[in-house]
Amino acid sequence: MFDKQKTIGKKISLKGVGLYTEKNVTITFKPAPEHTGFILVRTDIRGNPCIKAHLSLLNETTEKGLILEKNGFEIRTSEHVLAALTGMDLDNVIIELDSIEFPIMDGSSKYFVEAIEKAGIIEQEARREYYSIKEIISYEDPKTGGEIIAIPAKKFEIIIMVDFDSELINTQNAVLKHLDQFKQRIANSRDFCLIYEKEEKYSDDNFFYRKEKSILDNLLSIRHSPSNEVARHYLLDFMGYLTLIGVKLKGKIIAYKPYPHMNTQFSKKLVKNIQRFTKKNIPEFDLTKKPLFDIQTIMKILPHKPPFLLVDKIIELTENCITGVKNVTINEPFFIGHFPKEPIMPGVLQIEAIAQVGGVLVLNKVKNPEFYSPYFLKIDKVKFKHKVVPGDLLVFQVKLLNPIKRGIVHMRGKGYVNNQIVVEAEVMAKIVKNET
Repeated sequence: MFDKQKTIGKKISLKGVGLYTEKNVTITFKPAPEHTGFILVRTDIRGNPCIKAHLSLLNETTEKGLILEKNGFEIRTSEHVLAALTGMDLDNVIIELDSIEFPIMDGSSKYFVEAIEKAGIIEQEARREYYSIKEIISYEDPKTGGEIIAIPAKKFEIIIMVDFDSELINTQNAVLKHLDQFKQRIANSRDFCLIYEKEEKYSDDNFFYRKEKSILDNLLSIRHSPSNEVARHYLLDFMGYLTLIGVKLKGKIIAYKPYPHMNTQFSKKLVKNIQRFTKKNIPEFDLTKKPLFDIQTIMKILPHKPPFLLVDKIIELTENCITGVKNVTINEPFFIGHFPKEPIMPGVLQIEAIAQVGGVLVLNKVKNPEFYSPYFLKIDKVKFKHKVVPGDLLVFQVKLLNPIKRGIVHMRGKGYVNNQIVVEAEVMAKIVKNET
């Protein structure tokens, strides 16, 4: 019916060394309750202060990995861990570390993914929320020529293109069409740096400069790595930044040369877009899913029949909420007279449709629903905000406001067309057993 939130099955730890601090560090993944998100905890500081993985806490003053900061303390180089959590389709995890920086491991997310797999992934009861990208969102960096664009799409997809204008690294592309591909295609892609970067950033006594089989030495021989490993690692890093948005996405993102500062600025722009649409309080509907109830099933539940049946299918159903769809066509009989030159769906029929969708919610709880009928008792707080015309797809969401008592039902319903509220009302009805 809908996707549920996920966490890990048990706590699990692994050890490594920080890239910049060269300090040994132990990190521990722990299960977390619903709606927690990803919480990072510094166990080496008194009081075990924590930071939620969120864009608002990102320190933008450095290019040395993704750094989160709160109340004067930091957690550094978290992008590979966050990418692993998102790539493994998790929602709620607590991550403890006993240092300022996450371990670099081999420069990829491989070992974090393996730890998550060992801990196991379990579904929780709470519903997972998605944000569907509703318009084109873009960010361009004139200094590098890089650009990131997000466009509406039915599913999550990332396309990365990198071009260093270098003989060592050719132009590369990487694609992630589904999170199921993350473990095999993206997680094992390693970080890298060019020789001049190594000389500038690391002294001779730096741990990773010395270590014979270190991430830096390995990846300087980049000609021997898989052909698009650089692009795949850029995709991995990009997912780490997207994790800070705090919500699962549906949409296609195309990024050309996505450097860290670009990832930050694009993510900020995306968050502003999410906030703008969220303020409108428009729920997300997946109209492509197979309906839970088709019109034949609905007619077995409701006493209404065509042409007065005003709901075509039910796409979502929970204990207290239901979503139904009405396809408004020019063939509706009421358009003949309402109005011949400007056909508009009558407002009273929109209210009736809300009641019918709510009727499916209520009568579906009743044994032998064909023996019962719903009757209006009161209609209140009615608002009509936009015309409904032929060709519109009306989506109704109806929620119970109070528990059903003695057959009395109190509901609030809203109708949407193209992500705009067109009608809303509160309806009170009584469920009565038919006399015949």
